[in-house]
Amino acid sequence: MRSPLLDLPGAVAADGPDADVAAHYGDLFAEQRALAKGEAVVDRSNREVIRISGADRLKWLNDLTSQKLDALPPGQWTQTLDLDLQGRVVHHLTLVDDGESVLAHVEPGTAQSLIDYLDRMRFMLRVEVSRADDLAVLSTAAEDFLVPRAELADHLGRPLAGLWAYEALRIEAHRPRFGFETDHKTIPHEVDWIGSAVHLSKGCYRGQETVARVHNLGHPPRRLVFLHLDGSVDTLPVHGAPVIFESQEVGVVGSAARHHELGPIALAVVKRTVPVDAPLLAGGVAAAQEVIVPPDAGRNVSIDPSLRRRIR
Repeated sequence: MRSPLLDLPGAVAADGPDADVAAHYGDLFAEQRALAKGEAVVDRSNREVIRISGADRLKWLNDLTSQKLDALPPGQWTQTLDLDLQGRVVHHLTLVDDGESVLAHVEPGTAQSLIDYLDRMRFMLRVEVSRADDLAVLSTAAEDFLVPRAELADHLGRPLAGLWAYEALRIEAHRPRFGFETDHKTIPHEVDWIGSAVHLSKGCYRGQETVARVHNLGHPPRRLVFLHLDGSVDTLPVHGAPVIFESQEVGVVGSAARHHELGPIALAVVKRTVPVDAPLLAGGVAAAQEVIVPPDAGRNVSIDPSLRRRIR
């Protein structure tokens, strides 16, 4: 559903799955700065929202997904994952309970497959799953909130930042995006979803064996990296562009953006065996990496702090 905020003067539509919202409103870096200061909101109404109601909803979701949800207090946002039996990520949910229902937003085009799976798992429990097309997602740099979709136009008068600004700050914060930094083989450890979307001491759920094994033994097959790109190049590497080390393809670019302070940056997923200080080529652009996920990520493994510089 095309956002009415695209009718603002200067609004330029994004592309791909984000085509229904604005990439920017005419001043990318000013929008980034306003967003970083907490002075603007981002239209993410292309995200799909589902509603899960019923007395058993939290315990049921706790049993099905990776996050501890059975005691989630109303109003507290969190993330959870639907994994397959091999521990690979099938869906990523950002959700909140409003005291009556769980409201979860997911990537465009993924809601129906999630609803179909959840419907198959209801059995005799007191839960109902449906689309919530009446709701739309707006975000600041730090949090999400839901508004009635019919009231989106009411936000035409407030400071807005486009999705490109949001993506630049997301990349800076090392936050992966489902479908961009993930593929059909991704396990949570590879993209640093342990903690934020996976609770390591909760009860059983589908895919938990893989989560526990990698947590205890280390050695995820791949790892998420943050890239500082060569600022002298005019173009950014596209999603899926190859990452090269010593003439060999060792990974792919997930997302890239131009940051108002850091210049061109990106997230990529590379093989675990790539040296943590190796210079790389990302879509033909020279790139220096910062470690997000250590090569041997697991409970008993650490990495030299000088190689893992979190950007704030």
